[in-house]
Amino acid sequence: MADLARRTAGKAAERFLQEQGITSLPIDPRAIAEAIGIAVIEKPDTSAGVSGALIKVDNQFVIAFATHIRSEGFRRFSIGHELGHYLLEGHAEALLPVGQEMHQSQAGYRSDDKYEREADHFSARLLMPNPMFAQAMRSAGEGLDAIMSLASLCETSLLATANRYIEETDLPMAMVVSSGQRIEYAFLSDELKEFRGITWPKKGSAVPAVPTATFNRVDANVRNAQRENNESDLRDWFGGNRSVPLTEEIVGLGDYGRTLTVLSTDTFADDDDEDVDLEERWTPRF
Repeated sequence: MADLARRTAGKAAERFLQEQGITSLPIDPRAIAEAIGIAVIEKPDTSAGVSGALIKVDNQFVIAFATHIRSEGFRRFSIGHELGHYLLEGHAEALLPVGQEMHQSQAGYRSDDKYEREADHFSARLLMPNPMFAQAMRSAGEGLDAIMSLASLCETSLLATANRYIEETDLPMAMVVSSGQRIEYAFLSDELKEFRGITWPKKGSAVPAVPTATFNRVDANVRNAQRENNESDLRDWFGGNRSVPLTEEIVGLGDYGRTLTVLSTDTFADDDDEDVDLEERWTPRF
């Protein structure tokens, strides 16, 4: 159901762009909002977790975005998120019932609420739609360097860009967002999900004994957006029965206060299965 909602919200965003005749990157969500009659204003709100708001006065809608996070990419994502609440079927009615004038949001994949998650996926595909994003990926390279290049092209945050990259890649990869020694969010590519016996890191679970845990012990690494490249193992992050080397690329997200880890391997699940079959064929049985 979650995957269906994600795809439905994403397709709605791409369909909207087609209707508006928008065919090139970067995409400006503020200009889109204003073009359909929605004013966009700053919301100097430091409330924890609040990224923006959709406001309705009479029949007029206003989008407000939080300014306590300085990342322009995150602000653009927040505006796209509120556009999702406005454009996705059923959102405005559910979030702004009669008598309520404002809905405050938690953009950035931080909420478990159905409407917030759908608005996140809408925003991601609004700012990084296919086929434009998929085409850009083909010349961007691989790993964190590619994600940073695409974030620059799309004028999006590293977090949102990493999520879209993992969603579209045909390589075994994952992204993990952590705060201190706790995992906040993880997303695995379809190819990585093919490995047998692995488990998805749960929200709130401890960061395992990997380089990311060491990186997060130094606040300046996160605050100053430091970057490190390291090695770890599939079993360290996801369990399973096989040792598979991972490249572990880490970057602090500045005043967002979190760390993005990009995990990748050259080994595919099919290769893993072949190794297991070969081992079984050469293992004597008594």
